[in-house]
Parts: sequence; C-alpha cells; structure tokens
Amino acid sequence: MTDDRLRVLIVDDERPARQKVRRFLAADGEIEAVYEAPDGLRALEIIRDESPDLVFLDVQMPGLDGFGVAEALDPDVRPHIVFVTAFDQYAVRAFDVHAVDYLVKPFDEARFRKALARAKAAQASRTARGERARVRGLLEDVQSHRPTMPDRLLVDAGDRMVLLPLDRIDRIEAAKNYLRIHAGRDCFRLRRTISGLEDRLDPARFVRISRSEIVNVARIANLEPWFHGDRIVVLTDGTKTRLSRRYRDRLDHFAP
Repeated sequence: MTDDRLRVLIVDDERPARQKVRRFLAADGEIEAVYEAPDGLRALEIIRDESPDLVFLDVQMPGLDGFGVAEALDPDVRPHIVFVTAFDQYAVRAFDVHAVDYLVKPFDEARFRKALARAKAAQASRTARGERARVRGLLEDVQSHRPTMPDRLLVDAGDRMVLLPLDRIDRIEAAKNYLRIHAGRDCFRLRRTISGLEDRLDPARFVRISRSEIVNVARIANLEPWFHGDRIVVLTDGTKTRLSRRYRDRLDHFAP
C-alpha cells in the first residue's frame, strides 16, 4: 500500500446500508473522505465532481442500477469498484472472475475488511488497465441477466445525467466516439457505439437506416425515392435523412 489515502463513495438506495459501510470505514485511518449517494444518478455526479478512488456500488437500485452506473463511467477514469449484491449464483461467479471484490448482503465487518484490503491493493498497484478490463468483462457476463430492451437511456445533458424515456427519442446519430440522441428540440449525448445500442433496442420500435443513424419507427411520416436505390426518410417533425440500400429491407413493411 502506498501512502495515498483513499476517497470513498458509498452508493446504495437504503440509508441503513450506507450507514453500515460508513461505520466500517470510520475505523480505518487510511480513508481521507467518504461520500454517499442514494441513487445511480447522484453517484455519477459525485464521481464526476469528487473523483473518488473507490466506490462501494450497490447493484440493485431503482432507476439506474449499479451496472448502469458502471457502464456510464468513462473507462479511462473509472474508479475501483467493489460491487454490493444479492444476485444469484451465476452473477456471483462473474464477480469472482472480474471484480476487484464483491460483497453479498448481508455481510459482516470481517468480510468488509477483506474487500477493502483488496481494493487498497488494487489502488496501490495502480492497475487501472486491469480494472477496466475486469469491469468490461463483468458487464458482458451479466448482460443476459438484465433486461435487454430498456425503457429509458442514461444520457448526458451537459450539466447533468438524465434518464431519457425511449418514447421521447426521434432519432439517434453517430458522432465520432459518441451518439447524439435527438428528442424534440433537445439533443443529448451518449458514449456508446451505434451497433452496441442497436443490439439493446427493440427492433419493432427503432430501426437502423444507415451506418450512422437509427430512427424511431413511430416518428416516420413518409419515405421518398432518392438516387441509386436509396430513399429519404421523412420524420413527423419534417427532418429528412437518408435510408441506404443496405438497410432498406428494414422498412419493407413500413406503411406511412
């Protein structure tokens, strides 16, 4: 362990659970600061503003769960994570392989000390690349245990993160390393590939029309012919965007 003191964030929607972790941390002289978040959105704000070294992250929370928080973090600045879970045995095996450590509720102080020691060792060795790989692997392994078709997306509104209902989305546009999410007059940002998001959306509600764009089927007003077999998709707000030949069969059954 280096001489660096740890800044720790506790994320749990239950106040007694946060108090329990805070009480265990209070007995450790190597803890510099402790922050608390009652939900995933607040956790992301604190991580952005305070840059904690370590996060005790509850998996099961309403709104944005622990995996949603982990997915939303920039992998280049992601803190070390100790997941707190009541998941089934398959998920626990995934934690065994990928996480710095995990705590299964209810846990005692001895088990907490073991998790904290592992997190300190990871912090001391500065294995940021290994931590990023572990969390990516964990998210991939447990993906099948989470809903594959969300009803909201966690998006960047500039000064805050918001949960955007899918019904509000008009279209999704690739922009370098990000996606632009167009919803009426609002435009949000999401750090994800367009193919990765396409796999999680209901194909009956959202259709990919080109390499760089997905549209909400409910927003399609008309299709117009274009050059070389392409077509123009006209949305209900008047926006026009190109439907490429490669993806034209996705709208074969569309009847405006």
